[in-house]
Amino acid sequence: MDALTSGNVFDAAAACLAEGRVEAKPVLTREMAAAFQDGSLAIPATRGTPLPIRMPGRPTKPELVEPRLLRKRGFGSTEGLASFIHAVAHIEFNAIDLAWDAVYRFRDMPEDYYRDWIKVADDEARHFTLLRARLKSLGYDYGDFPAHNGLWEMAEKTAHSGLARMALVPRVLEARGLDVTPSMIERLKSLGDRETVAILEIILAEEVSHVACGSRWFRWLCAREVVEPRETFKHLLEAYAKSVLHGPYNREARLAAGFDLEELEDLFLVERIASL
Repeated sequence: MDALTSGNVFDAAAACLAEGRVEAKPVLTREMAAAFQDGSLAIPATRGTPLPIRMPGRPTKPELVEPRLLRKRGFGSTEGLASFIHAVAHIEFNAIDLAWDAVYRFRDMPEDYYRDWIKVADDEARHFTLLRARLKSLGYDYGDFPAHNGLWEMAEKTAHSGLARMALVPRVLEARGLDVTPSMIERLKSLGDRETVAILEIILAEEVSHVACGSRWFRWLCAREVVEPRETFKHLLEAYAKSVLHGPYNREARLAAGFDLEELEDLFLVERIASL
């Protein structure tokens, strides 16, 4: 029985996670998101228990390497531009799985939680498709450059806790895009690359709402677990994310995405302590 036949949103999430073909994962994701939107998929009365987290379905390429082994290329050549777009495409491909795992794994949440993260998965699939098309226009494709697995590694570390997942994946790793994308857009504008700029502007605008989903559900989970959000976030940063905090931070975008001023201060503080 396939996911659409079963009508079970958790089966749909599992199917999208398992799909490893580069063409098929975004297509299946968008199909399942549309099915949820029109009521063909629903949250079952008996939600069951998720399987332990494991590597999702992936194509044979790109080769996954340690971040320190990734070669930095400038935008001055077609290869350099393609390498940059490939890096962003890899983040978006991972983000499809991150959104579906948030649906699949945490089964004691309100319906709006699943609606939010299925919408995020749909957006990420569309972002990946746009970036892959841009790569192809430059004579390259997804898989032509190596990449790293840092996003999924954090998903594995937070598989035990929806609260930790909401704090650390959307509000730390994915929020990094809010910090770095504006300067990339300006650089590409200066080079006259309107095609890539148009895609990045779409991604930046929609990623604010994605990080805001993480902020909203992080605070909801803090209230349910009767813990104080600021101290909890700071503790999670110190425990899991010291090595991945890098300024400068996009204050305006992060405030729009549900951060408050005290949390931004804590980001600076934990980063400074980690650098000592």
